[in-house]
Amino acid sequence: PRITCLHNHSAIDLLTTPHHAQNSQYRYSVTNRCLGAYVLNAETGEPETILADWTVLATGGVGQVFLHSTNAPGCVGAGISMAFRAGVELANLEFMQFHPTALYEERSYRRPLITEAMRGEGARLLDDRGEAFMLRHDKRGDLAPRDVVAQAMVEEMLRRGVPCLYLDVSGVKQDLPTRFPTVFEQCLEIGIDIRKEPIPVVPAAHYFCGGILTDTFGRTSMPGLYAIGECACTGLHGANRLASTSLLEAAVWGRSCGQHLARITASGREAIPRALAAAIPDWRHEGNEHHDDPALVAQDWANIRNTMWNYVGISRSKARLRRAFEDMRDLVRHIHDFYKGTRISKPLVDLFHGSQTAYVITQAAMRNKNSIGCHHRVD
Repeated sequence: PRITCLHNHSAIDLLTTPHHAQNSQYRYSVTNRCLGAYVLNAETGEPETILADWTVLATGGVGQVFLHSTNAPGCVGAGISMAFRAGVELANLEFMQFHPTALYEERSYRRPLITEAMRGEGARLLDDRGEAFMLRHDKRGDLAPRDVVAQAMVEEMLRRGVPCLYLDVSGVKQDLPTRFPTVFEQCLEIGIDIRKEPIPVVPAAHYFCGGILTDTFGRTSMPGLYAIGECACTGLHGANRLASTSLLEAAVWGRSCGQHLARITASGREAIPRALAAAIPDWRHEGNEHHDDPALVAQDWANIRNTMWNYVGISRSKARLRRAFEDMRDLVRHIHDFYKGTRISKPLVDLFHGSQTAYVITQAAMRNKNSIGCHHRVD
């Protein structure tokens, strides 16, 4: 009963003391602190100012900045983007885990997982000619670890010039609709009967191991700001997540953060002074032009996703990352300048978050010259 859910609202930016307080005394005499967020109400089209003693980011992953992803459409790195702009400490942004087998369908950016258990029970990866290829890359063949399989698949796709590969499940002895009902139904929905034909698959951005640096309570480097879930970097996943640990992390850190905030709320500590809250201005529209043409936004997203997939994807090199850095730097500047006078909207908020997130991931990948975990450097 003490929770109010605001549906169809999107976070635009974090409110912080030096960036948003109008009274100059707070810019110089108060520690940089999170004071809440500007939030876009999609129903009215107007930004709202929401003040908060404590703000928790639980915005999920960043998979949608890549061409292929298993993530939900909203996973564009909103939390990462807002934290970066606020000067909050981030960590391990280069560690993006890719799942080797996601269902390939041209009409969607979100790709359902094809469980690796299928390969464990006899399924084989095939190229576009119907030939098995994994033994050319690893002596364990189709049972190699997911990183090795994903890297091999990308190499084959580039070599053959094809958008996807195939998973032949004819070697699975058990009844497919019974043993793998979810995969069977998902494939059937797009017209593929896996009992008769192979599954088109592609590696996809799956889980973000980096994020906003936190402690065991979810506290970030900025007072008043917390982060939990996939947008947070707790240290649990290191350079490469183990299967299912994300659910455990969400449960453990969610409970720890909630209990911590309950304690400090009850004690009355750290609340925002009323005078400081009153110094925060409402959102100011910089312009009322309507440049958010869906075609322009779609092209900007295509640039982001293709750049990240080809240059900052499963296999990286100095040359690829340098090209990505230059392209993303120019694109972020272009997006900021072009849309500056445009009235804010949900597509523009997502585009700003996505472009900024892609840019900082690229910078982190450039800095790490070692091939470690899911940061694979071919050079």
